[in-house]
Amino acid sequence: MKRNYYIVVLIFLIFFVISLLTNILGPIIPDIIKSFDLSLTLAAFLPFSFFVAYGVMSIPAGMLIEKYKEKPVMLASFLVSFTGAIMLALFPYFLVALISLFLIGLGMAMLQVAINPLLRVAGGEEHFAFNSVFAQLIFGGASFISPFIYSYLVSNLNQQEQGNFIIQFLSSVVPANLSWVSLYYVFAIVTVLMIVVIGLTKFPYVERKEDEKAGAWETHKQLFKNKTVILYFIGIFAYVGTEQGTANWISQFLYTYHGYDPQTTGASIVAWFWGMMTAGCFLGLFLLKIFDSRRILIWFVTSAIVLLSIALFGPANTSLYAFALMGFAASVMWSIVFSLALNSVESHHGSFSGILCTAIIGGAVVPLIIGWLGDMFGLRTGMFFLYITLGYLLSIGIWAKPLITNETISSKKEKQVGE
Repeated sequence: MKRNYYIVVLIFLIFFVISLLTNILGPIIPDIIKSFDLSLTLAAFLPFSFFVAYGVMSIPAGMLIEKYKEKPVMLASFLVSFTGAIMLALFPYFLVALISLFLIGLGMAMLQVAINPLLRVAGGEEHFAFNSVFAQLIFGGASFISPFIYSYLVSNLNQQEQGNFIIQFLSSVVPANLSWVSLYYVFAIVTVLMIVVIGLTKFPYVERKEDEKAGAWETHKQLFKNKTVILYFIGIFAYVGTEQGTANWISQFLYTYHGYDPQTTGASIVAWFWGMMTAGCFLGLFLLKIFDSRRILIWFVTSAIVLLSIALFGPANTSLYAFALMGFAASVMWSIVFSLALNSVESHHGSFSGILCTAIIGGAVVPLIIGWLGDMFGLRTGMFFLYITLGYLLSIGIWAKPLITNETISSKKEKQVGE
């Protein structure tokens, strides 16, 4: 089949947009707390609203795509996301924010399920692994950039730079004391542009492999009776909970305990958390060619535990660097846990992938638990909960027994000698 490189570039752009909309919550949470006078628990309902949508929509999205195909579902996903973004831009109230973020989360969940099989077909199966990693790097790059967009907007909004049409327009529509709302006007414009681009695009026919099909509810119920499936569901839950539980509370922690400005330093450190995660992907690719993935998981999780301890208890400057480096330590966890999971069952990989994506709901629950504990005992104590999620991830490196292990240079040589 002829490769469609336009579609590949479009998918990379979609990964960029998904990341832009997904990982901005951490930097803006301190502003939202101040704007709406929220407790930490109430503030934690913001990421909860967003990520609970993944739990609700991941499996149904697969079924919708099988019935209606990719293009209609992708158009619907951006329409739903636009509705969420413009709602919050026009009506910046806490309850509206919860509904808005849930709608944006629904849209992002639908997109995540749609674009991976499409990338395999458009880019070619032989290039799928490379394209998938490249897409993750773009995803990380957007997460790195988005906090700086936020800092730029809130820093310049009230100055109304002469000749800067965007800033002047946003200044005229955004309440002076709610400068962070400007981001959601930007998101609304971005989603409209994506609707236009996708609407004008002719999509290739995607014939899903048996392993990529969503499967019936009966298949999912059968899988949930499998102990291995449950254990890896908890693993993905723990990873996304760790990632979001860290990223969403970094800025507030640095403000609370060290007095750093959330709009500048706090946002910058969240950006570097995602930037270091992207950098860690490169090292991870190299290490996976040399070592068993379970050993790498143990090393990186152990590093994350050490860095978390330094971030929580170290002096101000040390805390900044430790939080940023936690992104590096977290970089390989998702891909290793996900691949170990899929390589630990013999069949129904498509349905199992849907179940694992549903476990992204960990990004909703863990930040909420941290906020609740933070209100009762202080945010530093609340973030102790991350030791539990990291401890579970560490255990996977010990008990995992995949049917197929990752191919390393030494195992490839042994295989060639055996032949």
